[in-house]
Amino acid sequence: MAVEFETLEYDVGGTKTVVKAIGQGKPVLFLHGASTLEGFDFAEGLADRFRVLCASHPGFGYSGAAPHVSGMSDMVVHYLDLLDAMELEEKPHLVGFSMGGWMATELAGVARERFDRVVLVAPAGLNDPAHPATNLGALAPQDLPGYLAHDVSVALRYFPDGSDAAFAEAFGADRAREGETLGRLLAPFGMGHPNLRRFLGRINNPALVVWGKQDRLLPASQAPIFVEALPDARLILVEDAGHFVMQEKPGTVTQIGDFLAG
Repeated sequence: MAVEFETLEYDVGGTKTVVKAIGQGKPVLFLHGASTLEGFDFAEGLADRFRVLCASHPGFGYSGAAPHVSGMSDMVVHYLDLLDAMELEEKPHLVGFSMGGWMATELAGVARERFDRVVLVAPAGLNDPAHPATNLGALAPQDLPGYLAHDVSVALRYFPDGSDAAFAEAFGADRAREGETLGRLLAPFGMGHPNLRRFLGRINNPALVVWGKQDRLLPASQAPIFVEALPDARLILVEDAGHFVMQEKPGTVTQIGDFLAG
C-alpha cells in the first residue's frame, strides 16, 4: 500500500505555506529546486526511517503567492519562521536539492544550530566561472528534459506528453507562476551568491554532498569545491545519473537515509 502524504498548512508572515509530510521518525526538512515539476515522491524512500517535511517555497508548488520575495535572504527568513511555526520536538536534518541546495547552504550557514545533519543534492549557488552551469533561459523547452536526467525517459515522466490537455495547461501555468517568483529570487546575483563559500565554511554540521556524474545542468566538477569548503563533509558521486539523481537512482535516497541515520 502506498504511503500517503499528509498536508500541513501554516501562515508564515501572511504567506500560506504548505508542507507535504510523510513517514515517522526524526524530522527531515526538504527544500526543493527552482520548480516543483518532479514532485516529492522520492521522499517515500526515506519515510520508513524519518518524517520528511517537503515544503513548497513561497510562490512555488502548493504554497501561496509571495510578492515580497526579492532575494534568497527572504527565503532564509521564511524558513526560520516556518521552523518556529512547526514547533518540532527535535532538531531536523536539512536536505536541499539544486536551488534548494543553495537555499539550504544559506539557511544552515546562518542558523547551523537549528539543524542536525545537512545534505546538499546537486546544489546550485556557487556561480563558479570555471565550472559554469547551463543557462536554462537559453534552452528550448523541448530540450529541458535531456538536461534534467541522464536517462531522458525519467525526466519525461513529469512533462506533458500531449495526451492530457488539462494537465498540459496546469503544467504551463505552474511553471509560469514559479518562474515569476524565481525571477525575483535570482534578481540580485543570478542562481547563487558570490560569497557562498563563506556560508559553507560556517556549516560545521556533518554534511553530505550528492551529485550525478552526468549532470548537464550543474556540473559535478563543482562537487569537490562544496566538499572542500564544508568543514565536515563527504561526497557521493552517482554513476549514470543526471540532475534528477534521486529520481534516476532511487538507491541514492537510501544512501542519504543511511547518512542521516548516522
